[in-house]
This record gives sequence, C-alpha cells and structure tokens, in this order.
Amino acid sequence: MSQLETDYLIVGAGAVGLAFADTLIDEDPDCHITFVDKHAKPGGHWNDAYGFVSLHQPSATYGVNSMAFPSEHIDTHGPNKGLHALASGTEVLAYFEKVMNMKLLPSGRVAYYPLSEFTGRDEAGFAHFKSILSGTETAIKVRRKLVDATFYQTSVPSTHKRPFAEIGDVRVAPPGDLPQLWKSPNDLPEHYAILGAGKTAMDTAVWLIRAGVDPDHISWVRPRESWLWNRDYVQPGEDFIEDAMELQVAIMEQASEAQDGADLMRRLAAKGYYLRIDEDVEPEMFHFAIISRGEIEILRKIKNVIRAGHVLSVEPGKMVLEQKQVDLPQNTLFVDCTASAVPFEARGKKAPVFDGDTITLQPLLVPLVVYSAAVAAWLEAHYDDDDKRNAMAAPGPLTDTPATFPYAQFITMMNRGAWSQDKELSAWMQSSRLDLVGPTLKKMAAEGNPKLAKFADSRQIMMDNMPHLIKLGVAAKAIHENT
Repeated sequence: MSQLETDYLIVGAGAVGLAFADTLIDEDPDCHITFVDKHAKPGGHWNDAYGFVSLHQPSATYGVNSMAFPSEHIDTHGPNKGLHALASGTEVLAYFEKVMNMKLLPSGRVAYYPLSEFTGRDEAGFAHFKSILSGTETAIKVRRKLVDATFYQTSVPSTHKRPFAEIGDVRVAPPGDLPQLWKSPNDLPEHYAILGAGKTAMDTAVWLIRAGVDPDHISWVRPRESWLWNRDYVQPGEDFIEDAMELQVAIMEQASEAQDGADLMRRLAAKGYYLRIDEDVEPEMFHFAIISRGEIEILRKIKNVIRAGHVLSVEPGKMVLEQKQVDLPQNTLFVDCTASAVPFEARGKKAPVFDGDTITLQPLLVPLVVYSAAVAAWLEAHYDDDDKRNAMAAPGPLTDTPATFPYAQFITMMNRGAWSQDKELSAWMQSSRLDLVGPTLKKMAAEGNPKLAKFADSRQIMMDNMPHLIKLGVAAKAIHENT
C-alpha cells in the first residue's frame, strides 16, 4: 500500500470542493491539497446530468472565485432573454476541468485522484482511498484536515434509484435520453408523461415543448406545486443591482407582516418576487429553484397536470398513483424526473462546519453553495480556532417547504451580517465574483454613484425588520427540526 501526505484531503471534486480549494490555495500560500473523487473528471454531479441541463443562476456568480466563465453575457433570445446567460452543462464541465488543469494542478500544491473512492480513516490517523478501476489502496497522512465536500449527496436522474415499479414492456427514460430520440424516427412516443414536480421536470417540459412536442401530448405528474425564485431579481451587475437589493428589502419588510413562512411566500409572490406555475394552486414545496417568466409561460401550456400523489407503478397505457389510476396512450414514454437534487436525509444532517480535524462544507448563504464553500475556505485560512470560525459559519438548512423558508433566510442574514463586521472578510466579499452585489456596490462607491444613497436607506430598513425575521426564523426552525 502506497502512502502520501497532504495538508487538506478534500473528498469530492465537484463545484463545492473546487470552490473551497480555489479560495484556500489563494488565501493560504503554504498549504497542500489532495482531491479524491469517484468521477473521471472534475465537476461532480455535472458529469451525470442530462444533456440539456443548464445552470439556474447566472454563470457570472457560479464556479470558483478566481476564474470567470469564458462567456458571460446577456441572453438575446429564448425564455431567458434580457438576463445573464445560464451556462450549459457542457460549459460547466469544461469550466471545472479548466479550473483543475489550468489553476489548481499547475500551482504544484494540488494533487488529484479521480476514479477513486474514499474509504475512511484508521486509528493511526491515516485516511484511505482506493482506485475504483484497479482496486489499489492508498493511505494518506492528513497533516491538517479532512474536508467533506459530499454533504449535499446530489442526486440526478441518471444515477438515482427509481421510486416506482416498472411493469411489462413499458418505456421509461431519464431526461438525458430525450435528445437521442431522433435516432429512432419510426418509433417515437405517442405521448410523454413527466414524473416529478421539481426543476428537472420543469427543464424537461420546457425542452420538449421547444423541441416541437405538442403540449397536449404531455401529461405531467406534479404531486406538489412549488414556489420559484423570479430570476429577474437574482441578477448580478449594475444594470440589475436595484432589483437585487429590492428583493432583499422586500423579504425583510414582508417578514414584519407575515404570520409564518407560507404567508411570507404569498406576500412576496403577490409583488412578483416569487413565481408559481399554476396561480390557482397553493405551493407546498420550496427548493430554491430559480426560473424566468419566459419559462413559466411555456410551462403553463401543459394543461394535463395530474395531482394524485406520487407514482407507484407504470406500465404500457397506465400508471398507478397514490390516489388513483390514470390511463394513457399505449406508446407513452415515462420521463423519470423524480430524483431530488438534495435527498431528504441530507437535509436533516447536522454537523458544525469546523470540527477539529474535519470540515463539513454546508450552505452558509442558502442556497449559494459554492460561495458558501469559498467563504468557509477564507475562514479556515484567516481564523485560528474553530469557535471563531463556527461563530461566523452557522449552517443553513436546505428546506423543503415554505413553512421552513424563514429559517434558511434567518441563517443567511445572520451570517452575512457577521461577515460584514470583519473588515478583511468584507473587503474580500466586495471583490468576490461569487457575490451577487458586493463587487457592484464597490464599483458604484468608487464612482460616487448617487444610487448608493437609496441603498443606505435599504440597509436601515433591513436592520429595523431583522427582529421580525428572527421571530419567523425561530418558529420555522422548530418546524424544520420536527419534520
């Protein structure tokens, strides 16, 4: 068994692990980092995602802090027209490969072991991993810390276990198979049934309609409706800064009036900050998905929406749900979109971010996971004990429902408020490309932009209403911990 040494062993070379390493390598010039990852290339779950997947947030604020995406522009066509571009899955993978091969590895302070599985630590303090293909085992002495970048357990359609039975010669496929239908022009489906109500299902529905499928030939199983972030209000840059600040102020103002999380969502939706597909159905789900008004318009073209619980089984011409059986054309293609981006068991996990010789990367600004990882790296490099670090890094929950949303928002605002009190960290945030507003506000201040006076008033409004958000957040925390 070969033996290695490193300062930080990062388990997982996905977006979170790479964002952490990128900042740590810049902020701590003496550290050495080793990656162990199951995939053949950097990028984590992006390696397994469906072919037409894209970012839901602008690529201008995604990835690692030190490297911009090659093409950051405003879309001029399609449902995202007028907003910052959303990088495709192919572009994201190419970007992360560039981060590894052109930034991290050339530093001489990073080692990378793909197609390798972390197997644990022994009593002597050595960590172990083995090659998935050869079975060769390697022990590695971790001089400082093990970094768990797999906390989110991201699940995608191509790798998750289907939660329903398949009976007979039924056609079931993950979304990634849809672009290959052109190869069988004489055996195209007569009908499509989308199973799932999350963002993957929404992406699939938009793709099918834009590809030419008649919306009347699509059935959509949506056990729950979802509140969705209006993408208009999460755009970076000076052209959008007023909208971005307006959303944050609105959340705080409405928190002063709302009775609970669901009421807060309704109030924000009434002002256009949050969207839903069906205006007549109260959403029971909130997974932080972001959508444009253009996508909403496309999704509303599907009228055959089935709300009868989850799918139990599918077979030619029929599917059985929790509340009823639904007949469909014999040649129906069931598109499995039931994978949850973050499984419920991961949402319920609890651990401090900094815990002795272990760092467990979790959302600090919910749901900005890469930015959270970058801030965690900054804290690791600049603070000298875990108590100080954890005081600045309360883990935020990836909530499931509107009822628990105020808990996540409360943690996010508390963390951000604490960071703003640290002059060095605040300065770093103002220069971070991952920060939605920081660099823009810094630029505007340097130029003496008069809009800043308005934002000063906004900060006071947010401070005045913080007690109301705390009250909602504490109540939502109790709900979250009991579900």
